[in-house]
Amino acid sequence: MCVCDIANVLGMSKSSISHQLGALRKSGIVRCRKSGKEVYYMLDDDHVKQLFEVGVEHIEHKNRQKENEDEK
Repeated sequence: MCVCDIANVLGMSKSSISHQLGALRKSGIVRCRKSGKEVYYMLDDDHVKQLFEVGVEHIEHKNRQKENEDEK
């Protein structure tokens, strides 16, 4: 996604998104490519994608556990 699209989705400024993505790029989590004035970011590889998927799965599991406890 380009910085503009990410900023719109998250409701944040482009400069804030660019700053955060710069840190993620330096850490090897995302990579980028330029097309004119636009910069497009993507996850660096499938390992990073898998880590995010496991993290989301864990959060969803914890939320389901909490919902089940609240129903008791």
